[in-house]
Amino acid sequence: MARRIAFAASAVAAAIAAWAAATMPPRAVRLAGGEAAGGPFVVRGAYHVHSRASDGTGSATDIAAAAARAGLRFVILTDHGDGFRRTAPPRYIGPVLCVEGVEISTTGGHYAAIGMAPAPYPLGGEPRDVVEDVARLGGFGVVAHPDSPKPALRWDEWDAPVDAIEWLNADSEWRDEARWRLLPALLHYPWRPAETVVSLFDRPEGTIRRWDRLAQARPVVGLAGADAHARLGFGGKTAPYDEACYIKAPSYEAAFRAFSLGVELPAPLSGDAEADAAAVVAAMRAGHVYTAIDAVAGPAFLELTAESGGRVARQGDRLAFAGEVTIRARINGPPGSSLSLVGNGSLVTSAPGPGLTWRGSRPGVYRVEAHVPGSPGRPALPWIVSNPIYVGGPLGPPSRPERPPVRDRLVWPPGSWDVEKDPSSTGALASPAGELLRRTFRFRLGAGQASPFVAFVTRDVGPLRDAAQLAFRAAASRPLRMSVQVRTVERGVERRWQRSVYLDTDPRDIVVPLESMRTAGAGERLAFDPRRIESLLLVFDTVNARAGDGGVAWIEGLRTER
Repeated sequence: MARRIAFAASAVAAAIAAWAAATMPPRAVRLAGGEAAGGPFVVRGAYHVHSRASDGTGSATDIAAAAARAGLRFVILTDHGDGFRRTAPPRYIGPVLCVEGVEISTTGGHYAAIGMAPAPYPLGGEPRDVVEDVARLGGFGVVAHPDSPKPALRWDEWDAPVDAIEWLNADSEWRDEARWRLLPALLHYPWRPAETVVSLFDRPEGTIRRWDRLAQARPVVGLAGADAHARLGFGGKTAPYDEACYIKAPSYEAAFRAFSLGVELPAPLSGDAEADAAAVVAAMRAGHVYTAIDAVAGPAFLELTAESGGRVARQGDRLAFAGEVTIRARINGPPGSSLSLVGNGSLVTSAPGPGLTWRGSRPGVYRVEAHVPGSPGRPALPWIVSNPIYVGGPLGPPSRPERPPVRDRLVWPPGSWDVEKDPSSTGALASPAGELLRRTFRFRLGAGQASPFVAFVTRDVGPLRDAAQLAFRAAASRPLRMSVQVRTVERGVERRWQRSVYLDTDPRDIVVPLESMRTAGAGERLAFDPRRIESLLLVFDTVNARAGDGGVAWIEGLRTER
């Protein structure tokens, strides 16, 4: 009996092994180089990597070593944070340039910031506020995992002027796979790690279409985010990186061998970490970067140019349109590879590799994709994705509906203000002598409560109930954010809507359209009836401050506009 059981077990194991071997993803094709003579100089690297400083498992040294084994020259770390902590300066660890950014959580998705100055207060809250703050601080901001299957990670603020979008995110790609699809991946991974990671990817059609639409209004960079943690938990949580029980898979090296960014530089890396980091980030910000799926074939090379009126541009550039445009693309693809030219989100033409040339008589936003037979995914994942060349224009910010002109302004100094706060915080208000239209607010958040806050409240809100917007002039003792809120009462239920505004030491004129207010805390876009407004609140809390923080702010010329 035991012999029969052993024989049956051996047969099952052999069948599983045979099935695993037959379904193994194909090994990556090794390619010869194809760099253009005289530049640009392409350096390969990875962006969106987590270390043990947040929810990854490796140190910067571990990550750099894995990148070096994968043949990469740079890694951009984006550990979770609020931008308040000063990041480590760029540094070389062995041959790999390590640059630190931060992935910021908002009420509507995550936003990665690179090359940003330290924030004067914690960044968070609504996505539009984080995008505004990152830009003010000189950062290059990227929408992370924009269409994640997990709602809490999905971006919901497409009106904000984001700098870039992840057209591909490794974390999102495996999350939408059926459980039965993950089982063979576990069997294949020990033998072909990078190829197995990519075998779970599909072409993210919705995200690519969205990127194409955004790029027709203004330049938006497309990147692939590794979202590498080297951590996969098994406790059943929807956030596997929070699990106490985990394995270090996919490894950093597998993630780095799966795909990479090819960044085009005007000169080779110099070995000066500060200068090289500035060059890499500047090139990414300019869109001089393409994505290559190295686990399909690599190292990949792409050369893309557009010419019009004797001027030549490359990916990420704007090019004046002079009646005709010629676009040329070249790759070092394996046999059977092909190139597709996409203009304004639609296929323009395609050609077998290694080259494509197209002449046209219309301006547009043009990018290329390269394809390889047998690429994984349904629909199939492109092998190379370029950034667009913006031919003609002018390109500018998306047009917004014009607001009706202001018909009436009512200067409105509310007669009384009260203070609402938690027990550990303090707040005081004053109207300086001779300053009947100015109110000064002093606050300090306590450290003894979970969510300390100070709110300055007036119930003298009659003029707000038929207004289109609220306007005032304001400043503060230091850079900070103040939440302008209205509280409504409907059927005995209190609710609040808010719009956060930035205050600096220099006075600023601020306008808050009531239609721009969103539900406090959640950021939902729900309309409200202004006739139900019960009070106006100016709130300071830990959305953009830390417990124990304090300051002084003043407003004057408070008015409603219709």
